[in-house]
Amino acid sequence: MGLPAQKPVFTADDYLAWEATQTERHDYLNGEVFAMAGAEDRHVTVAGNCYMALRQHLSGGPCRTYMSDMRLHVATSNSYFYPDVLVTCSAQDLASPLVKTEPKLIIEVLSPSTAAYDRGLKFSHYRGLPSLEEYALVDLDSRITDVYRKGADGLWVLHPFDRGETVALASVALQVSATQLFADVLDA
Repeated sequence: MGLPAQKPVFTADDYLAWEATQTERHDYLNGEVFAMAGAEDRHVTVAGNCYMALRQHLSGGPCRTYMSDMRLHVATSNSYFYPDVLVTCSAQDLASPLVKTEPKLIIEVLSPSTAAYDRGLKFSHYRGLPSLEEYALVDLDSRITDVYRKGADGLWVLHPFDRGETVALASVALQVSATQLFADVLDA
């Protein structure tokens, strides 16, 4: 009987050095590396719409908005991710050109292949970020948005927004209409 194949284990430093040479992005979870799948048109369009609304709203202030090529480090779980959109108002993040560590808001656009991961394991890692105030999940098929907000007691509370409703992002004091959120998105 043969021996089971060994998974290569990366240190965080190994991952960062290796990732810098890759043409595709990879998430890193405490020693394991996972390739990220490419996104469909609707996914990229909605992520872009979120980015544009946030970028315009926050322009001229201390906060910055980033799209999916910006790496996020979650120290509590020794992990790195590439959220679809993130907002940080941290001076430390502003000084770091390659990695952000103190997001205020993270938005993930759900794909059928990643929805369970984004709602579950990834959110459990994100909750380890002390700076995170809101986590928004945009569902392309149902066109609903679930926004989780961290309360003063540290508990996360769901604020669901149904199809056609304006989405309130309290962490950045922004209202995004459904028309704006799903602009130029064709039904599947």
